[in-house]
Amino acid sequence: MGITAIVGGNWGDEGKGKITDLLAKQADYVVRFQGGNNAGHTIINEYGKFQLHLLPSGVFNQDTINVLATGVAVNIEAFLKEYNELLSRGVPKPNIIISDRAQVVLPHHLLFDKYEEERLGNEKFGSTQSGIAPFYTDKYNKIGIQVIDLFEKESLLKKIERNIEKKNVLLKHLYKKPLLDANEICDYLFELGKNIEPFISDTSKELTDAIANKKKILMEGQLGALKDPDHGIYPMTTSSSPLACFAPVGAGVPASSISEVVTVVKAYSSSVGAGPFVSEIFGSEAEELRKLGGDNGEYGATTGRPRRMGWFDVVATKYGCRIQGTTGVALSLLDVLGYLKEIPVCAAYEVNGTTVHDFPPTQVLEQAKPVIEYLPGWNTDISHIRNYNALPQEAKNYINYIEEKIGFPIKYISVGPERDAIIFR
Repeated sequence: MGITAIVGGNWGDEGKGKITDLLAKQADYVVRFQGGNNAGHTIINEYGKFQLHLLPSGVFNQDTINVLATGVAVNIEAFLKEYNELLSRGVPKPNIIISDRAQVVLPHHLLFDKYEEERLGNEKFGSTQSGIAPFYTDKYNKIGIQVIDLFEKESLLKKIERNIEKKNVLLKHLYKKPLLDANEICDYLFELGKNIEPFISDTSKELTDAIANKKKILMEGQLGALKDPDHGIYPMTTSSSPLACFAPVGAGVPASSISEVVTVVKAYSSSVGAGPFVSEIFGSEAEELRKLGGDNGEYGATTGRPRRMGWFDVVATKYGCRIQGTTGVALSLLDVLGYLKEIPVCAAYEVNGTTVHDFPPTQVLEQAKPVIEYLPGWNTDISHIRNYNALPQEAKNYINYIEEKIGFPIKYISVGPERDAIIFR
């Protein structure tokens, strides 16, 4: 059956959790393949409203195996907190497995994330301070701690001593903060490891076998294409690749196994964190859209920070869909725009007097200004509609306009936060 990757086409917060939750009803596996608990997916279903930061969005389906694959940054405390919250709120015990090769977010990763943002001051990156950049720094410096390391204490201590040796120099001379103690960290991680031992598995083999047995697999991406460290708005990006082409790498399966890429994009734009955001709006115009958007307003699911708001960006979205390898688009939050009699769209950029239709690198992007076009709004509530033909003509015109401009077919249209508030096209 192949693998369907569900990924973001913008800056993140596009509504991937809802689409994954919806499609997980027919999935045998839902897989997180990168990132950590530095971003969140909001899901509303029969159990209530949930903010998932690390758990895959298939945890509400009892027939689904949920996988934290090798590419994930595993914050064990955050995992246990989310898992136990599900159980405390009446969600049946989900089936979850964690890769034995995945690496662990260490307590001091969070500290270094915080200290560096403080040091940078006004030049900070807008990090969620979840320890993700320090985590990936250690991973690629080859001093990270794998999940499997947690169960042999003597070996674990040696690896932690190696991990913190240079960090203590930085703490003493750069950040002027207390030093780290290897024995203390080792004791903490060794005890914490006991709590996740029942979840540990060779997830790469599990998924490879599932592919051979023609199981239905969803790969759930975190953040969006424009936050990719290679192809996004570098350096205001995340530290792992949220692109569908990275899903086989993070999951440990053949690249040829990806057969479908559903790219989720918003009917308008939003962004959390620093970086160029060409279609951004401000003041009361932004606040009105922020108040009406999302599930309870446009605020970061992890940080609670108000999201930066903007109109739909054709240039950025076309680019995001292209580098995701999109086979179908899920257009989310269309219902939010029902308050507008006229809907602005960023149709192109202007850079030094030249009209630009292709998404440029960051240095050029910072000079770009939006070229705005206006479409008639439908100015009514569409959240109850479940059939495409029942949409107001103006809403269909808006969908068709976006589809034509970005060059990818829109197959799903979300008109509300609930699981069933979806139109299949």
